[in-house]
Amino acid sequence: MAYLRTAMDSEYWDLNIATPTSLHGSARAVPGQSMPLDGTRASRALRIQQLSFLSNGFPLGIIPAYSPPASKDLGAFSLQSLLVKTVSSNWWVGLVGQLRPKKLLAPIDRDGPESQAYKDIPKRLLDKSLYSIALCSQLSVTPTTSVFLSTEGQGDKKKRSTKAMLFHKLPNHDVTLEAAWPELFVDHKGNYWDVPESISLDCASVVSESGLRYRVGVHKSRGKPLSDNQLDDEAPPALMPGLCAKAAFSYEKSRDIWRGREKKEDFIVKTKRGELWRPAYDVRLKEPHLAVSGIIGGTCSALFAKEKSFASVESSEDGSSNSLDSKHTTSLNSDLFGSVCCTFQLGKFRKTFGDLSRIDARLNISSVSALARASNIFGKASANKAENSLSSPRLNLILQQQILGPLVFRVDSKFSLESSSQRKIDPQMEDTIYSLNYSLRLLGSGKVVAWYSPKRKEGMVELRLFEF
Repeated sequence: MAYLRTAMDSEYWDLNIATPTSLHGSARAVPGQSMPLDGTRASRALRIQQLSFLSNGFPLGIIPAYSPPASKDLGAFSLQSLLVKTVSSNWWVGLVGQLRPKKLLAPIDRDGPESQAYKDIPKRLLDKSLYSIALCSQLSVTPTTSVFLSTEGQGDKKKRSTKAMLFHKLPNHDVTLEAAWPELFVDHKGNYWDVPESISLDCASVVSESGLRYRVGVHKSRGKPLSDNQLDDEAPPALMPGLCAKAAFSYEKSRDIWRGREKKEDFIVKTKRGELWRPAYDVRLKEPHLAVSGIIGGTCSALFAKEKSFASVESSEDGSSNSLDSKHTTSLNSDLFGSVCCTFQLGKFRKTFGDLSRIDARLNISSVSALARASNIFGKASANKAENSLSSPRLNLILQQQILGPLVFRVDSKFSLESSSQRKIDPQMEDTIYSLNYSLRLLGSGKVVAWYSPKRKEGMVELRLFEF
């Protein structure tokens, strides 16, 4: 089943999107925009933990990645590796390194191995723009409380990014305090934004048996958002400086129309040597079925911000801005959202070939109020561009097909169902993700994922555990 909780999480500021742009392996989705693809969600495992595991299966422990750099001469291809790690019973620390080899090798490819460029390799190795380094540490203070700290420096950027997180698990709630300087966000267009300072406190309930879930939180950001893609576009309104308090709730339900239950003969195979245990490659894909699921919820937010006059904004050398004339503004907003999904799976994902074909079709409505205004239900259409972008429902399709054994090819795509002037639906593709998934049978529901995003022109290899 598609990950329905993205419907609520995309309204908040802590939905992590997988990206190799940062050595942390993730960036925050801009809240309040259309729901992102399920395939773009970042792994729950920290990037340094992923590299520690993935290094066992890659030559010399080097994992490739692909992401556009700030300078074109560095090249999009990069190599990542876990350089150092120290682990104890309740604490670990590690150092992650990244190298972009294009700038180092391009002169040799151009002039040949006998040229002066070949002799200048030791000198070019000292160019700090080739490297990126991140130091990460996690301490389990108690069985229910942990602290995560990291700092990252990229050679092609002047500023260092620092992040801190405190996580505390209550019997029925998770409390998270996070801070970042700066925080990296990605919008629905695939553009990246650096928010100079971002601090959030969030309390989220675990999903109950009834399907009810709720969240409350406070988020504060400071400083002018800067484009990481060197674009002239205006920053999304949700990233502007201010204090935002938000509450949300959702009700989630799933029902099977048909399901082929697992039987003993499915996982116990009789051979000449006796009985052998043969579990599915992924325990969450072990039963063919046809199911329908849905989620509905609402949000309520209060924003306290400063509205700055552009005629009186002065930019300093570090990119921050100082306003000479500003006024305080307060806004209250509430809205509803919903999502419905139909899943059809053939195969039990146990055999070597042709034992898994699956499709998830999910219809998302990010903003009921924007949809109502766009449909002229209230007699007046909205002129707000951000609101109009939310008015169209989105159709997300997930196609999965087993190739051989635990290897599965997956395509995630998102279509905007816009209405033309003739009141006809005119689907427009907004995003797509291609991925190869290698399921790790011994981990139950773990997999190694290699994905590529044509829209963002980037791709990476991840380890994902108990996610779907």
